[in-house]
Amino acid sequence: MNVQFSDRELRDLAIAWLALGFAFAVFIDRSLVRALSGAPGALDLAGIGETFLLSLLTAGVGFLLHELAHKVVAIRFGQVAEFRADYNMLFLAVVGGLAGFLFAAPGAVYHRGRITARENGLISVAGPVTNLALAAVFFGVLLAGAASDADLLGRVGNLGLWLNLLLAGFNMIPFGPLDGRKVLAWSKVVYAAVAIPSIGLALLVIFGL
Repeated sequence: MNVQFSDRELRDLAIAWLALGFAFAVFIDRSLVRALSGAPGALDLAGIGETFLLSLLTAGVGFLLHELAHKVVAIRFGQVAEFRADYNMLFLAVVGGLAGFLFAAPGAVYHRGRITARENGLISVAGPVTNLALAAVFFGVLLAGAASDADLLGRVGNLGLWLNLLLAGFNMIPFGPLDGRKVLAWSKVVYAAVAIPSIGLALLVIFGL
């Protein structure tokens, strides 16, 4: 299997990664919004840089690997697949982060070629399953941080855990262009097996239960 990236695709991935990193950073740390608005004494370059880096390493990596999973599985089934950023949605994600709400639909992997309903369902479910796997990895990082009393490691683990659970749960909603609709159209059993834990854990994160 030969996975290749065009120059345009690499550019779109980089822009989407940075834009999402910024959107999640300002949502996570409202002091960044005050700093950007020019509030006196609010500018903390070290703090801003650290939060932005944390966001890139957690939400950004979650997004990149989610889309890469779609692409790899699509290519595995003989598709021509490439990511395209949606700049309108990226703008909305940034504005939403500044306003204090999350909305992450940065673009999608578009694929073409002959395909079955099962193959299309597997391509779609690959992204949310990747986020669930990443959530498990970040949970391990969180435990390692707690065991070693490493504050930064703990922050990375905690943020990576809940952001990837949110990404998995959001994408399994069976609506519009989201992955959940395509998975449900293929298999109700597979949809339930992935959506119930994904959406359930995302709701636990949102409501802090």
